[in-house]
Amino acid sequence: MIKENKELTENIAIKAMPLPEKAYIPLIQHIGRPCDILKVKINDTVKTGQLLACAEASVSSPVHASISGKITAIGEYAHPILGKSTAITIERDINLTEEQFPLLDKSRINSFSPDELRLLIKNAGIVGMGGATFPTHIKLSPPKPVDSLIINGAECEPYLTSDNRLMIEESEGILKGIEIIAKILNVKNIYIAIEDNKAEAISVFKNAILNTQYTIRVLKTKYPQGAEKQLIYSVLRRKVPSGKLPLDVGAVVHNVATCFAVFEAVYKNKPLYERLVTVTGDILKNPGNLKVRIGTPVKDLISFCGPLKKEAKKIIMGGPMMGIAQFSDDFPVIKGTSGILVLSEDEVKEAQEGICLRCGECVKNCPMGLTPALISMAVASEKWDLAKEYGALDCVECGLCSYSCPVNRKIVQAVKYAKTKIKR
Repeated sequence: MIKENKELTENIAIKAMPLPEKAYIPLIQHIGRPCDILKVKINDTVKTGQLLACAEASVSSPVHASISGKITAIGEYAHPILGKSTAITIERDINLTEEQFPLLDKSRINSFSPDELRLLIKNAGIVGMGGATFPTHIKLSPPKPVDSLIINGAECEPYLTSDNRLMIEESEGILKGIEIIAKILNVKNIYIAIEDNKAEAISVFKNAILNTQYTIRVLKTKYPQGAEKQLIYSVLRRKVPSGKLPLDVGAVVHNVATCFAVFEAVYKNKPLYERLVTVTGDILKNPGNLKVRIGTPVKDLISFCGPLKKEAKKIIMGGPMMGIAQFSDDFPVIKGTSGILVLSEDEVKEAQEGICLRCGECVKNCPMGLTPALISMAVASEKWDLAKEYGALDCVECGLCSYSCPVNRKIVQAVKYAKTKIKR
């Protein structure tokens, strides 16, 4: 059983983070091609929500200014996933007002076609907010019909609570986002999946859907319940075959935060330039769930939730199981930043890696039914075809194999490396 550690922030209401003095907007914050068509240059003045860059490729997503100010640099800056990437630096100008977006005529929204809605969502730069960051307009264009839409409110990662707070505080917006997505996909079967450790969110949604055809699925709290394939099986009892996608079993899954972003794009004409982030850890004096502008330096978030009670041993973007450890706190919030974990030495498990015991713990705990130990051995021998045969590409990178290993083998890291080497 993985300790949840959600009690640090699950009952703390959303708070708006002060605007940063500088915002660093990476040109790649999504799966797909980076933005390579710049719409601004150094010394330009921009306003919040203004388009900064886009790409001609369909699998991409534009980026927008998150604060009003002057473009002071376009060049390499720290990136929480890639290490470094090209970013646009905006220095805030307090004399510039925040952009006021003209609201769309609500009477027209119901008349929008699916294609018009997809274009609005594409232009708003919306990607999967659960961490995968796949461009949402692509996911809303399945090449075959689907019959079921699952809304992911599981938030199964330990520590993270931003989706939970969003469900509690913004249920109306989420439901309007779901309505838009359902119209685009032309689906009638709509399920809202929430783990049973989120009693308040479940209660809010049960009341909110009384006059709808939506179904609440209260799921057992277990990790990794929120992974797409696990969620589809838990809700629909359909198994996604190896090498296939959810749409191959007639399902599409969207995160609750993605639904809320869709609502804001359509009803408020608002691009994706801010998101909720859980900033937590037992050494933070004031952990919380913050509404943060994209590009805000993470050190600002840590300072806002501080002071630190002890020295930080590790900083992780995301959750402790699937998140990415960082070299420093000098990197920006991006569209896929669901959480920032600031951990002390007491919370960080560091031990020497041992020889595989053939104990089978990784096999017993793998939600995909793989044999992770064999994949890691194939990686050690650089036998990429064998790693593929053992199912490396089916791994969801949940980290349970490494977590459960009694000799601390870095199995999930090996599988991730194998995916970069396997010829698809």
